[in-house]
Amino acid sequence: MDHFTLSEKSQKFIDDLRIYLFSSGKNDKEINEITEELEAHIYEAEINNKSIEQIIGASPKQYMQSISQEMKTDIHSWMLYIPLIIIGAFSFSVFGDLLQGTLSYSIIIITGTILYSLLFTASVFTAFRYIAKNQLSRIKELLILGSVVVLSLFFIFGIIIADSFYNSPTINFGIIGSIFTGLIFFSFIITFSIWSKTVVLPLFLAAIHLPDLLLRYTSFQEESQLAISITVTYIFIAGYLFYVVRKEKRSSE
Repeated sequence: MDHFTLSEKSQKFIDDLRIYLFSSGKNDKEINEITEELEAHIYEAEINNKSIEQIIGASPKQYMQSISQEMKTDIHSWMLYIPLIIIGAFSFSVFGDLLQGTLSYSIIIITGTILYSLLFTASVFTAFRYIAKNQLSRIKELLILGSVVVLSLFFIFGIIIADSFYNSPTINFGIIGSIFTGLIFFSFIITFSIWSKTVVLPLFLAAIHLPDLLLRYTSFQEESQLAISITVTYIFIAGYLFYVVRKEKRSSE
């Protein structure tokens, strides 16, 4: 594919279109074909001093909605994504709990985690569609996505509170069951990373759990260990996100 250097406004429109179509459940291959063809048309139009609206024949919002309606929803792929999202959500707690001992989860925690995964995914994609089609500023984008994260945290706290107030059946995995479950989730993470060609999941898991594990072998007090662990985790994640943003900017130059 030829690389076209578009104006900042046009490039943002292309990026927003990709996000809108993907979060609407469209096929990734078809999204790439449409955006690549549109990118070439916009590039030629900009050379002739034409606007995006003159090329697409409508406002960006109307165009995105129109294209989305014409494309079929990729149900097959999303039937795969949903279990991956749920397993990915469980992996964060499973590895943390394995460091504490054997696994043991109540029905409330298991059900709540599944619901949280589905609701959080739906909320994020809804937010992405709204942001993309309305061409919002970066500040408004961050506020909307930040609101989704805050609400999801309240949901998590709600699950924890409900679990502490209500006695529900508990599944105890035991030593063998915990090891077997850990191996299953470890295999999933490796397979997912190879399939998606990204190491973001294992990196985030390491950022969250590795500092806590290493600090246990120090002489720091428990409060200091917690503070250092949280700080290191946030610095690592922020550094990774900064690296990704810089890499994307360089590739688009």
